[in-house]
Amino acid sequence: MTSSANGRRRPPTIHDVAREAGVSRGTVSRFLNGGHYVSPAARRAVEAAVRKTGYVVNRHARSLSTGRSDSVAFLLTEPQEKFFEDPNFNVLLHGCTEHLARHDIPLLLMLAATDDDRRRLTRYITSGHVDGVLLVSSHSGDPVAAELRDAGIPLVVCGKPLGLGSRVSYVAAADRDGAAEMVRHLFEGGRRRIGMITGPLDAPGSTERLAGYRDVLIEAGIPYDAALVVEGDYRRTGGEEPARRLLAQAPDMDAVFVASDLMAQGVVNILQQAGRSVPDDIAVGGFDDSAAATAVTPALTTMRQPYDRISAEMVRMLLAQIAGEDTSGVIVPTELVVRDSA
Repeated sequence: MTSSANGRRRPPTIHDVAREAGVSRGTVSRFLNGGHYVSPAARRAVEAAVRKTGYVVNRHARSLSTGRSDSVAFLLTEPQEKFFEDPNFNVLLHGCTEHLARHDIPLLLMLAATDDDRRRLTRYITSGHVDGVLLVSSHSGDPVAAELRDAGIPLVVCGKPLGLGSRVSYVAAADRDGAAEMVRHLFEGGRRRIGMITGPLDAPGSTERLAGYRDVLIEAGIPYDAALVVEGDYRRTGGEEPARRLLAQAPDMDAVFVASDLMAQGVVNILQQAGRSVPDDIAVGGFDDSAAATAVTPALTTMRQPYDRISAEMVRMLLAQIAGEDTSGVIVPTELVVRDSA
């Protein structure tokens, strides 16, 4: 706080921040509106000045002058219970919240489990209550992404949006390459009858991970066997029934690649209940490197998705769109994490 001419304390202004940081008012303004065209050194100076002066954006005044709400939506098109069950959603939400907080922008969590939810939230978003949307878990046939895009709402999707091609910006893990690396790891461990439990095949990443599995079979000259592939639903229980089916359809299976750690938890439980040792009888590989990977015994060998980088890229791309820039798709690499299950 500083003193005005009449001795009363006044809140710090953007001019105070600029003076403290040793930069222009325009640089501070660009930083506050997304950080575009601000050098790393200037960004650090402005961040330090904001902390030192205690500057707080007057959101009401800025909203009136810019026509923006100065908030962003994190829209999850999944049932509420799945948000609390799947640790990946919470990690992604936390990362996006942190990265937006650096720009003093709040993140609003929106859950759309039903068609009515989607219609209501789409109406709310397109009425100008948020400046942009981070869309998570968009399924094929889900109209939300297309409706928001057609309404001109800045939008970034987590995962490749099925059926929309390059018309929507997205950030995705290298699902196909990551899956292939996991299956190669299983082959290199001497496994030859490798099953797979996919995610729902109308969701981002699921078809890519299945394609990676098939790529390695082709490399190894092994025919694709439909009896070794069962679809799951990315829940822990979604790995249990597929595991039972795989044991019935392919009792000689010696490894299984599971498209998420949460499902792999269920798979390990079913294999052990059936008297199969993991990894001695059947090796298990997961995907995500979520908290679920170390919440099971043996701990899962898995493919790490870099969620902090994914959330940072999603926020960066969305703020760029809000500022009027064009963005496209970004693929981030995965990393093999070897533990005890394979």
